[in-house]
Amino acid sequence: METTTSLVLHGARDLRLENRPLPPPPAHHVQISVLATGLCGSDLHYYAHARNGAFALQAPLVLGHESAGIITAVGPGVVDLQPGQHVAIEAGIPCETCEWCTSNRYNLCSGMRFRSSAKTFPHLDGTMQSKINHPAKHVYALPDGVTCEKGALAEPLSVLLHASRRAGLGTRPDQRILIFGAGAIGMLAASLALARGVALSSITMVDINQERLSFAKDRGLVGSIFCLPPPIPVKGVEALDRTRVQAEEFGHENDIVFECTGAEACIQMAVYSAKTGGKVLLIGMGSQNVLIPISNAATREVDILGSFRYADTYKEALQLLAGSTLPSITEVITHRVLLTTESVKRAFESMVKGKDENGKLVIKVIVGTE
Repeated sequence: METTTSLVLHGARDLRLENRPLPPPPAHHVQISVLATGLCGSDLHYYAHARNGAFALQAPLVLGHESAGIITAVGPGVVDLQPGQHVAIEAGIPCETCEWCTSNRYNLCSGMRFRSSAKTFPHLDGTMQSKINHPAKHVYALPDGVTCEKGALAEPLSVLLHASRRAGLGTRPDQRILIFGAGAIGMLAASLALARGVALSSITMVDINQERLSFAKDRGLVGSIFCLPPPIPVKGVEALDRTRVQAEEFGHENDIVFECTGAEACIQMAVYSAKTGGKVLLIGMGSQNVLIPISNAATREVDILGSFRYADTYKEALQLLAGSTLPSITEVITHRVLLTTESVKRAFESMVKGKDENGKLVIKVIVGTE
């Protein structure tokens, strides 16, 4: 039987390269040689803590879910894909029968098995492998001009497409957008806002890292930036008072606030800085339980919306990646490493620090197999 080389997480910071058997693709599946995998914030949480929010590692797990590659074999019943095609991989496999799947909100499927996530058990291994078998239904041919590296960005872009649909991004030309978090997700949020017709001067980004903010500003992704002071360990009403004052800096007229950090203070500021009747999109996964100014949100009808993964976004994501409306999209890829234990470990440690061993800023790392 053929084998696949897999990078397996056994515990916090315990990565091991293993050869595992790989059977031929079963019916309605394709076999893919994975050529590019983006490292995500959730991968980093699993690597550093063996958990991501409420989802704790229960068994060894292959990380990675932002991927593209080339089809090497197809199983019986596959008619629309063929060996040699470059494809993007949608990492989630829903049950297809529940109320959420039948209403095209399959991201909410309780039976969803998502690559590299510990949300369900047994876990479904991720894409940091040389080859995988995957349902053909969740594989999409890359358009002309879209490389596998670029195709791997379809996954994080899908997260923002889903959130933007919930928020109504681009439904009015005069929308003001505020983004908490100057990581890859925050920068993709800014890029998508521009693609949806939001004026550059109407997009503001907030973070605690000035260099990341400058990266976004210098590449024309945002019109304004605000660097927050180092966090102070305060709780309760005192914390709310502090975040309310901080939020004054970026005003109360933001139609949509993309909260991409998961940090309690940023969630609080997101509510305060949304305009009356505005929307706060909770995208980042950080603190499991937070104190929020709920009365402020309720009396101003600020909608606080959860946004979890995505549904039916990949075709649109790939069309956007093939076009010219997403500014500086590939510039978020700052590092490229090979699928080896030491290379990926160094990449994760650089992500923890925010810079590599040479002092270069880390935004998005792509792991390649060749």
